Amino acid sequence: MTRIVSLVCAVVLLGATAFYALTTPEAYTALRGDHAHQPTRARDLENGQTLFHAGGCASCHAATDDESRTHLSGGKPLVTPFGTFYPPNISPDPDDGLGGWTEAQFIRAMREGTAPDGRPYYPAFPYTSYRGMTADDAADIFAYLKTLPALKGRAAEHQLAFPFSLRRGVALWKLAFLSNTVIAKDPKQSEAWNRGHRLVEGVGHCGECHTPRTIAASLDRSRAFAGAPALEGKGFAPNLTPHETGLQSWSSDEIASLLKDGFTPDADSVGGSMADVVRNTSTLTDADRLAMATYLKSLPPIPSVKPKSVTP
Repeated sequence: MTRIVSLVCAVVLLGATAFYALTTPEAYTALRGDHAHQPTRARDLENGQTLFHAGGCASCHAATDDESRTHLSGGKPLVTPFGTFYPPNISPDPDDGLGGWTEAQFIRAMREGTAPDGRPYYPAFPYTSYRGMTADDAADIFAYLKTLPALKGRAAEHQLAFPFSLRRGVALWKLAFLSNTVIAKDPKQSEAWNRGHRLVEGVGHCGECHTPRTIAASLDRSRAFAGAPALEGKGFAPNLTPHETGLQSWSSDEIASLLKDGFTPDADSVGGSMADVVRNTSTLTDADRLAMATYLKSLPPIPSVKPKSVTP
């Protein structure tokens, strides 16, 4: 009996040690990090503003009563099956926001989901898609954020049920599912397609809502953009692939038009969270919206996980 107890204790100690070692930020950087944290050019504020809107930063982080969408003291809570997430202050305030952050810390947060103090961020912050951004693009966003009003205010702590409340476990999730992908230019495709690829798959993080998830809550890449239950637990994010249950009958111009004014080809209008997405994409150029549409129309057609077509 003594030997059995000793063996069990040894196994528990070994498991705890392995868990601790694998959930440090250094472990992720060593095993999966791509070290793409160094910008290669001067900061471009115009690009930073464009990517800020394309990424929908204000949708989560702007104060709910802020019509300008530049008061980024934290937005409304995101209620999910895992619990409630509270978007933090990302204004340039030195105490409550990002004012005390370095550029390298911001880039690491965007691309690796790691906070300045080493804690892993929950993937409700879509760094799994932002991972496709270059360090230059992330640095441009950071430079733009620093031009916005510095505001006080800290978000409440996330309210999550066990075991999701164990933040350290997110580090293991990142090791399993956060890959080393920077979206590279495809020389076989047009400039518009490549621009759309970067906007849709990267900063725009469209797949975070429109791609089904696995039992581990990672994106099911085999069914990318085929539609998925809404993260908030109500509704359905529609199929964006050119399948008959998705956007097969839509032209690129019609998709681009929806991203500008929110109207479908049959004169219906989008609602819910998609209306907020359109509020962001409407600030982009016509060329960028058409680029996104061009990329979406090039996706492989995949049947929707929902039995009937759903209007975006």
